[in-house]
Amino acid sequence: MRDAEKQIPMNSPSLAALISSLISQILIIIFLFFPPSNTLSIATPNPSPHHHPLFPFLHHFLAAAALSLSRKRKRPLPDTDDGAAASRVGRNPDSFKRLFNMKSATFEWLCCLLEPLLDCRDPVDSPLDLPAETRLGIGLYRLATGADHREISARFGVPEADSKFCVKQLCTNYRFWVGFPGPIELESVSSQFETLTGLPNCCGVVSCARFEFDIKKASRNSIPNHWKQSIAAQIVVDSSSRILSIIAGFSGGKTDLNILKSTNFYKDVEKGKILNSQRVVRVNDVDVPQYLVGSGEYPLLPWLLVPFVDPKPGSVEENLNKAHSLMQVSSYKAMASLRNWGVLDRRPIKAEYKAAVACIGACSILHNMLISREDYSAFCHEWDDGAFLHDQNVARLEGNLVEENAFVIRNALSTRARSLDCSN
Repeated sequence: MRDAEKQIPMNSPSLAALISSLISQILIIIFLFFPPSNTLSIATPNPSPHHHPLFPFLHHFLAAAALSLSRKRKRPLPDTDDGAAASRVGRNPDSFKRLFNMKSATFEWLCCLLEPLLDCRDPVDSPLDLPAETRLGIGLYRLATGADHREISARFGVPEADSKFCVKQLCTNYRFWVGFPGPIELESVSSQFETLTGLPNCCGVVSCARFEFDIKKASRNSIPNHWKQSIAAQIVVDSSSRILSIIAGFSGGKTDLNILKSTNFYKDVEKGKILNSQRVVRVNDVDVPQYLVGSGEYPLLPWLLVPFVDPKPGSVEENLNKAHSLMQVSSYKAMASLRNWGVLDRRPIKAEYKAAVACIGACSILHNMLISREDYSAFCHEWDDGAFLHDQNVARLEGNLVEENAFVIRNALSTRARSLDCSN
């Protein structure tokens, strides 16, 4: 046994990589299946207010295992006057919001949560010797401000190669699956929409966001020739603007409908794998299944509600359209909030295609994490309607694309929509 221990020392890079991988997998399982109230879980829109009893023990055990492999840090986080130094948590709260899109307390919490992953995932035989605070700060600064690696290198006092690795490492650590909620969790989502508008059984708002992309940064074979200079992401949100599903990486030139029909999300709904609850609401002798509210050029389907075309003033059809518009506000807020992350704002994303898609995913999960923490540093309450109309390629599709049953369901729902004043 002692001979074996000599052959595989505790500071072996291969052993560190193995334990790091195991820690990552176990933490992901914990987050997905035993989500406490302050984790990054987004599969459950309203997680239990109580911690899972195993989480504190497992979390601290895994953190200790990771930290036992960490090396002594040789380069502390730079102590700058403007508060960019994340080691000065709580000293300059305004700087944290400006440079990291979050409060200092949220930064500290997130650093503690991710430290096991940030500390022991260095390239083999190439230790960065950077503390977790610096690694997280570099990644968040890139996402929050959109700064290039030359600026990051100068601000944090690290080589550009280290900056690129830390950004990639953060986005990789955030690549948790965004699992669309199951039937039980969706009951809470639908009840919130019903409280808002009177429409029962709505499980989310689906729409597409488009982010400008510097196609010159893409490698020659990474994207097709017909691509336009934007990346599209299909997003489903609840009434609080929490992202329930995101699928990114489509050409911005594709229509919302083409994107929807090319996703596994669409196929899963059509096959009854999701939105398949047996809880059907009875409205005017019509069975109303779980459904989404659709914007843009989506067709009317039994599970996808779009507004009426030119309803009569004061009619129940107009009431439904107003309720529909009110529910879409949560989607507008989510898309505008994503653009509050500097890397995704109206400037073209300066990154390789895969890295740009990873940034969209990372900012989406950070968006959810901030909502769960009630930290609205990056949340947007105002938006430009014209920007979203441009994004969604608005069109009116009816006729052959519409299933007859969908008309019946929409007509029934229109009688339940509240009379709303959406002029404000």
